[in-house]
Amino acid sequence: MFLFLSKLLPIFLYPLGLACILMIVALVTLWKRPRWAAIAISLALLVLLLASNGWVSNAVVRSLEWQNIPAAELPKAPAIVVLGGGVLPKNPPRPWVEVAQEGDRVLYGAKLYREGKAPTIILSGGRIDWKNGGPSESQDMAEIVEAMGVPKSAILQDPTSLNTYENAVNVKKILDTKNIERRVLLVTSALHMPRSIAIFKRQGIDAIPAPTDFLVTEGNLKEQDTWQGKLLNLLPDTGRLGDTTRALKEYIGIGVYRLRGWL
Repeated sequence: MFLFLSKLLPIFLYPLGLACILMIVALVTLWKRPRWAAIAISLALLVLLLASNGWVSNAVVRSLEWQNIPAAELPKAPAIVVLGGGVLPKNPPRPWVEVAQEGDRVLYGAKLYREGKAPTIILSGGRIDWKNGGPSESQDMAEIVEAMGVPKSAILQDPTSLNTYENAVNVKKILDTKNIERRVLLVTSALHMPRSIAIFKRQGIDAIPAPTDFLVTEGNLKEQDTWQGKLLNLLPDTGRLGDTTRALKEYIGIGVYRLRGWL
């Protein structure tokens, strides 16, 4: 139930969900309290304009993504841990498993392995029955990294975790069972890294951040210096609305995890 509620309730705090609630309030109050309706409509418009604004979106996303940028080349470690959330199952008409928006996680993890950063790669991620379905995400990730040249003998899987807390708990069990030192290169989206690092360290794992899947880069910031970029940043954009929502999701997740004592 916690898993379902954690997906459902925050929707009404995200910009699109909040704007919809305000529009419903406007519809309900339109005839008897038109002034309230006007205020609700104005607030809904303001929420959407701010959340889809380039400067706002980049600032919120960057506040999370740029916290754990490696200052130097990543060191070697006993294992690489790749968190799930970046692959899609082989559901028809897909011919094979596919990478999602966060698919850079599994690609980068395989790249680090091939660079000799660790002798073992741990793929952590289950699959929610009512969401996509199919085999565990760790199994789908294994197919991808094997296709990229990672031998099956170097792959360990955590096929049951359904959130970041369970990722850390299950990875800790795997490390202890296999007598692997609790020091890993942790691969996940840069936006997700602050929460992930805190959870893994809380479990006693020396997690070295190896972020990927950056939404905000130096190139994005340079675009804002041109008149074309400044103009486009002022206009609403669904992509930026999605990026802002993802960042807010992380901040909400950090708050909830802290309340539960997981951080």
